[in-house]
Order: sequence, then structure tokens, then C-alpha cells
Amino acid sequence: MAYIGKIPTVGNFQKCDAITESSTATYNLTVGSVAVFPETANNCIVSLNGVIQAPTDAYTIVGSTIVFNSSLTSSDVIDFILILGNVLDIGTPSDATVSTAKIVDVNVTTAKIADDAITLAKMAAGTDGNLITYDASGNPAAVATGTSGHYLKSQGAGTVPVFAAVAAGGDVVKVGTGSFTSGDPTTVAIDGYFNDSTYHFYKLFAMFQITDGSSDTNPHLIQRINIGGSAQTSSAYDWWITEGRLSSGTGYVAGRGGANAAYARAMGSFNATQTDAGDGNTYWVGEYEFYKPQDTSVNKTWKFDSTISAYHSAGAWTSKDNGGASYASTSALTGLTFLWENGAGFEKGYWTMYGYKI
Repeated sequence: MAYIGKIPTVGNFQKCDAITESSTATYNLTVGSVAVFPETANNCIVSLNGVIQAPTDAYTIVGSTIVFNSSLTSSDVIDFILILGNVLDIGTPSDATVSTAKIVDVNVTTAKIADDAITLAKMAAGTDGNLITYDASGNPAAVATGTSGHYLKSQGAGTVPVFAAVAAGGDVVKVGTGSFTSGDPTTVAIDGYFNDSTYHFYKLFAMFQITDGSSDTNPHLIQRINIGGSAQTSSAYDWWITEGRLSSGTGYVAGRGGANAAYARAMGSFNATQTDAGDGNTYWVGEYEFYKPQDTSVNKTWKFDSTISAYHSAGAWTSKDNGGASYASTSALTGLTFLWENGAGFEKGYWTMYGYKI
């Protein structure tokens, strides 16, 4: 038949077989001569001498036996024992009615937690800066907090990553840098960057902004090596430059060189009248390469490439130069000094030296 509301659960109610009383408190429970096992004393209705007995107070259930709180006599009569099998389902608990104490430990399994349901607020507090990873057993593990500037370093499978400091430099290391933006010096020394115990090859990048005036006659940028920090002026330089120049639309290519000179040129020809537009209109950019400059068993040799551009009222002028030079001395080289052959100065300068590890 149909029901309004919850359908009741039908219980398996059983009346136990008649019991013969004797001078004991414990009696076997059977139904149809088969032992039965009530769930608790509360699942039984017991009538003794015409009186319904109170569960647990007057009797208890132990397995398939009933134990009265005192021994009966032959004059006592157990009227009946009714076992209440199934009871009504309690249904779904109301909201906020199940306490933490009512949940059996480890019974909230992964399957009971919805995906994306655990928020940061629900996670246990940790250490500031730590990261969460997994160890070789697949268990959560913490990556200890690093120091500012550290990077996260993998240590391979089976080992928790760590924060580690960035290794100092690589195979190419910036060994020095310098600059000036005032003073209009007439010489520029780039010195003190060589260390052949760590590096054999070096590369220098430099840029000079050149001052010039109409009183300067055909200035040329020249170079001298430094030994012990001092520019060498002996007539022991050999040099060669291949120059390609474009001036006011006219191209020009030439080779220039010198032997047993007091310097080596760092550029080809340069006409002062082409830079009379004033300060800041002429730039020289150079790239130098050295090999074992501190080696005291051979004379000093180096190569260079450079470009110089000037802008003036008559038009633009650009020269591209490739060259090399040597100096007849086995003394350790400490740097280079740049200066103008015929009077020009330097308005600004920037340079950086790199060393290539052995």
C-alpha cells in the first residue's frame, strides 16, 4: 500500500521458545530450537511474572543468552521474550546535528571529498616561504625556505628539491667595467682587468664620444699598451689597419700600417674639418680581443675592430676599421691607453671587459 511520508521498515520480530525456570540467572534464547542473538537488551521485551522488565536494569543480553540481575526460582514464570529485530531507519541527519565525536576516525575518505573543495584556509599552517612537494614514497614533503635571489634546484627523482644560490658567473665573466661623463680627458686608460690564472681569452667593448675643434689637424685615435699600469712609448709597435670609409656619399678603401712605431693606430684616417660641428657629434666604438696578455714568454699581440662616425654641416662621415697590433716586449700586459695623436679629447666613455674561463 502507499504511504504519506517515510515508508516504515518492517522488523523481524521473534518470540523466543518457552523457557523452564530454575535456580539460575542465565537462560538460552532460541526460536524454533535455533539459537538467536539479540543485538542488545534494548532490542528485547521481557515479561517476568506478569511484569515487563527494564532492559539492562533487570537483565542483559550476552550473545544468545539472557542474564537476569538475580537468580530465578522454580516458582518464577518467564511469560515471554520478544526480540525486536530491525528498527526504523533514522533517515538523513538534520543539518548541524552530527558532531565531530560521532564521526569514526579515518572514515572521511578521499572519495567523500569533492574535487577542488580544499581551500588554502583549510590547510594546516606551515613555515613562511616553504613549498610543498612529494618525496620518493609519494608523501607530501616541504621544500625549506631559501634566501632572496636563490633558485629552485631539482636534485633528481627521489630527493626533495632545494633552494640554492646562483653559481658565480659562467664560462664568460664580466671582469670589469668603467666610464666617465665629464672632464674631457685627453687620455683614457683601461687597466687592471687581466688575470691569466683564470682566463686566457678576453674581449673588451668600448665607446668614446669625442670632442674636436677646427684647430685640430687630422687627429687619429691611437693606442698604447700598459705594463704595470703605465702606457709604453717605446718605438716597438707594429700595426696594420684595413679601412673602409664613406664621406658625403663617396666611398674609400685603404690599408695602413706602421713598423717600429711609438704607438699603434686604433682607426684609419680622420679629417678634422669633418668634425667641426662641435662637441658630441663624433662617436668611436671598438671591440678588442686578447689572448694570455700576462704571458711573459711571448711578445704582446692583439686584434681590434672599430667604427667611427662624425656628423657636420657638410654631411656625415663614417669609417669601419679592422686591425691588429703587436708590441716587442714579453712583459705582462695590464691594459690599454687611448689618446688622440693631434689634440682631440674625450667627452664621454664607457667600457666593459669580459674574461673567458680556461
